[in-house]
Amino acid sequence: MSKNNIAVPEAKEALERFKMEAANEVGVNLKQGYNGDLTSRQAGSVGGQMVKKMIESYEKGLK
Repeated sequence: MSKNNIAVPEAKEALERFKMEAANEVGVNLKQGYNGDLTSRQAGSVGGQMVKKMIESYEKGLK
C-alpha cells in the first residue's frame, strides 16, 4: 500500500510543475514519466529544493 497518495487529486498537475521547476533550479534533468535512473543525490536535491520553497512560501504567508 503506497503512502504517496495525493490528498487533492486535482493538484497532481501543479505538483508535477512544481517538481520540474525545483529540478531545473538544482540542475537535475527530469523527464515526463519514469525517472528511476536518477541517483539518490539527484532525487534528494529535488525533494530538498521543493521543501525549501514550501517553507519559504509558508514564511512569506506569516508576514
